[in-house]
Amino acid sequence: MKKLILICISLLALGGCLAAYGFFIEPKRLTIKHFELGENTAEQNTVRLIQLSDIHLQKAYTTEQLVKIVTAVNQEKPDIVVFTGDLFDNYATYGPADETIELLSQIEAPLGKYAIWGNHDYGGGAVNVYAEVMAGSGFQLLENSGQLIELTNQKKLYLAGIDDSLFGNPSIEAAMTSRTEEAYSVLLSHEPDVVDSAADLGVSLVLSGHSHGGQVNIPFFPVTTALAEKYISGFYSLGSESQLYVNTGLGTTMIPVRIGVPPQIAVFDLSI
Repeated sequence: MKKLILICISLLALGGCLAAYGFFIEPKRLTIKHFELGENTAEQNTVRLIQLSDIHLQKAYTTEQLVKIVTAVNQEKPDIVVFTGDLFDNYATYGPADETIELLSQIEAPLGKYAIWGNHDYGGGAVNVYAEVMAGSGFQLLENSGQLIELTNQKKLYLAGIDDSLFGNPSIEAAMTSRTEEAYSVLLSHEPDVVDSAADLGVSLVLSGHSHGGQVNIPFFPVTTALAEKYISGFYSLGSESQLYVNTGLGTTMIPVRIGVPPQIAVFDLSI
């Protein structure tokens, strides 16, 4: 009987420690992942692109965390910074727009800063301020459109983005209209499960978010969300020459917990 009681007490203590870690420690444990794509040769450019996703600013993840994110990004010295949606979790309950603009403006990227809409950028009143916040922060908002970026050695990178697939009107075809054949193409899509056709349109790399990697990593029982059920985290092949990367994001939604899926900044060194 005593042994059974000790086992029960131990399990309760373990559960309490795990809950404390999941709610108070891991959500604030910022990690940085580095990836090298392409073969680096003397004739190619190496472009450092940083992806941020799903910041979900809220009372449990305030602008104090955004300060840490901005500092970490600038320490990586990116050429380009992209944000793949969901800035505020619920703008109506927590939305310090001016402070957010001030902080995001401090991100330095000589080849530009770009963003797309996420589903939370439409909800909670955020639809009325999101475009203004991103523009004030120096981010170009890509809405079924793209930007041709001139590199050295006459190389080009085409960066495109689509509208949110849950509440917007996305069109990959429209976003890729201005692409030139010789340009290395990157497509931003908040939701990952809608991008299979990108491989047929000459896209080399698709960057998405939305899934949060489930927020809690349960072996053999993945936690999924709408339009992030097929692609949940990490790299996937969309074709012989096209890859998708699903960023597990920085903040949380619904429940402010992360276990086994720490907040991440993704750094891509692209050899073009």
